[in-house]
This record gives sequence, C-alpha cells and structure tokens, in this order.
Amino acid sequence: MKALHIFLAFFRVGMLGYGGGPASIPLVHKEVVEKYKWMSEDDFSDVLALANTLPGPIATKMAGYIGYRVQGFMGMLNAVLATIIPTIILMIILLTSLASLKDQPWVQGMTQAVVPVVGVMLAVLTWQFVKKSKQGLGWMPTIILAIVTGLLMQWLNIHPGIIIALLLISALLKKDKNVEGASS
Repeated sequence: MKALHIFLAFFRVGMLGYGGGPASIPLVHKEVVEKYKWMSEDDFSDVLALANTLPGPIATKMAGYIGYRVQGFMGMLNAVLATIIPTIILMIILLTSLASLKDQPWVQGMTQAVVPVVGVMLAVLTWQFVKKSKQGLGWMPTIILAIVTGLLMQWLNIHPGIIIALLLISALLKKDKNVEGASS
C-alpha cells in the first residue's frame, strides 16, 4: 500500500508540475508534508535546501530522497519513475500534437495562463518558508537574509546552490562552535 501511495504522490507531481522543478516543489510539499505526512515542515525544508545544492532536476532529486526515506531503495526507484513517466508520456503526446497547433491562439493562451498559477503556488510556498524562518531567526534576520540573498543572486549572479551551500556550511560551523563552547 505504501508503494502505491509513493507512486500516486509523485505521479501527481509529475502530471501537474507544469513549468519544471520550481513549479513542482509546492506539489511535492502538499503530497509529502500535508497529505501523507511522510515529513515535517523542517525536514522538507532541509531536503529542499539540499536538493537545491545538487545538480540536476529538483523534482527527481526530491522524489528519490523522499522515496528512499519512506521505503528504501524500491521506494526511491518507485518515486523517481512516478515523477518522470508522466513527463515522458506527455512530451511524446503533447509535442507531437502541439507542434502542429503551436500557432493557434488557444494553445498560446493555454501556456500563458499557467504562468500566473505557478507564480501563486511559488508565492504561497515562499510565504510559508518566510514564516518558518521568522520563527527560527526572527523578522529582522529573515528580512536581511532575504535581501542579501536576492542581491547576491540578481546583481552578482551567484547561483542559489552556492548561497545555500555556504549557509549550510556556516550553520554546521556555528553548530560545532556551540557544541565546543557548551562542553568547555
């Protein structure tokens, strides 16, 4: 039964994650944290941060890790396949169909209509992460960190994975210093 739930959860993500990895993150969150409760908000945030630091598509990385965590190697394989099968099928069907219809106004309207929906989904997830950061850091550090991160990404063109990796390293170093200070 758990294997079926893993497959269905990530199949839905694969089917509905229109717009790529960032669009699928809120869907993964809904399935993994809210529906099946395989992870807490904190665990999901950690997996998302780690997945952003690694190369490759985020949806498959998250599916692989979460599937492994829930049901071992077979869960990982199940989740990854469930994530990529819809894309493969839809690409074959849609690209052959839409290639001949791409200039039709309804096709262009359909693809443009999805953009605001994905934007809202990302905004809701962003707000959830901001509220979570506020609880851990407080408003001022959260706002400062968000502004500095935005500037680093937009003005200095630093990849988000590098920023996340640096933050993870600094958190680990800070944790080690706290442990050393507590044991003295």
